[in-house]
Amino acid sequence: MDANVWMGSTEIRKSQYVERFSPYDGRVVSRAAQCDAEDARNALVLAQKAAKAAKRIPLHQRCHWLLDVAQKLKEEREIFAQTVCDEVGKPITFARSEVDRCIETIILSAETMRTMHGESINTDAMPSGRQALAHWRREPAGVVVAITPFNFPLNLVAHKLAPALVSGNAVVLKPTPEAPLSAYKLAKLFIESPFAVPDALSVVYGDADVGSALVGSDIPRVVSFTGSVGVGNIITRSAGIKKVSLELGGNAATFIDASADLEYAASRCAIGAFVNSGQVCISLQRIYVDAAVYDEFARKMGEATSKLVVGSPYEEATFLGPLINDEAAERAMNWVESAINEGARALTPPRRDGRIFYPCVMADVTESMKIVCEEVFAPIVSLVRVDGIDDAIERMNNSPYGLQFSVFTNNLAHTTKAIDELDCGGVVINDMPTLRFDIQPYGGVKFSGVGREGPRFAIEEMTEIKSIVIL
Repeated sequence: MDANVWMGSTEIRKSQYVERFSPYDGRVVSRAAQCDAEDARNALVLAQKAAKAAKRIPLHQRCHWLLDVAQKLKEEREIFAQTVCDEVGKPITFARSEVDRCIETIILSAETMRTMHGESINTDAMPSGRQALAHWRREPAGVVVAITPFNFPLNLVAHKLAPALVSGNAVVLKPTPEAPLSAYKLAKLFIESPFAVPDALSVVYGDADVGSALVGSDIPRVVSFTGSVGVGNIITRSAGIKKVSLELGGNAATFIDASADLEYAASRCAIGAFVNSGQVCISLQRIYVDAAVYDEFARKMGEATSKLVVGSPYEEATFLGPLINDEAAERAMNWVESAINEGARALTPPRRDGRIFYPCVMADVTESMKIVCEEVFAPIVSLVRVDGIDDAIERMNNSPYGLQFSVFTNNLAHTTKAIDELDCGGVVINDMPTLRFDIQPYGGVKFSGVGREGPRFAIEEMTEIKSIVIL
């Protein structure tokens, strides 16, 4: 099926299309319209006009709009899950879970917007003031550019579209080239809804030239991007005076305290490290283990990992499917081999079958190894022996990234210490750092980005505060 351009509410066929091949079996699974910078500029001009109308649409209509999309998505759950499975090789069970999360994100955005409000201001609070009728309220920012990645091609699109549209903005979406059809189908539900704001959503496809035209234009007020640090840097330099929200990935870590339930910790860490083949911004990459329990935990981690089912993403029992492309699989093997050459030990044998990379637990890893220092984005996790929580916190913080960390402990003092001292956007106690609830504020510090997602927090990013005084 073709992913056509949405130029506002009008679907446009292009003369050329780019084929998308399944990362699992190489079949052509979709075709995306080939766009250029001119398409991006046309979409922005249309969005600029639509934004003026969108801000005047009653809130109840915008909320009904999102709820209508959520209901239709629920009815087409299996179709959307199969599309995600086809385009990015996500195991079908997890593809269905992503559709469910997408539905929840859209509903949460509608419900959150209903209760967003401003406040009255006491203008006579100081001697220099005087009594007046004063308050502030939120207004839509205008045009939002949304750029999304491949690893969650539905839910991460929803995390940008739903808050932006329900708060009265117009959006130009540039989805990942790896999953154009997933984004096209979701946009189609929004655009064809009877409650839709005309021309409030456009979809264009492409790489750097299209992205540069969107980000560098003076039309958007907000750029919301999820992707790599490298691209995030480019956006920051070229965006100009705009609100820029960047979710740029991380190098998630956890600490296994001597007081932790090791069986439970190992089972959760195996999921956190290898779900979606490690292609998650908060995928668990570094496990710092108290020396007193290191050997026992390492054994349990190896056992938990060996139970994970690897294979076809179309099989119900499959936990790990393929990586997104050959380059990712080759890079993963190179990193593992490099670590072994530097003295690390593979608890589960490194194995690659085409784009499928089997989950790999590396032990005896040191801080100087590349496999610990940089974001892997593959099913590889490293175990590092540490001397207690102070040592663990220092090492966890010694990273240019700071998205989410976690600690497994039954020690209350260690819990509060971790919460206070870990330098990151989110801390999870007694579960994997890969845990994310879509209702929560989500984002990081340092190279992990700026701004926050989650319906309420994204709405705040995509609106402006207007202060009003009546005398």
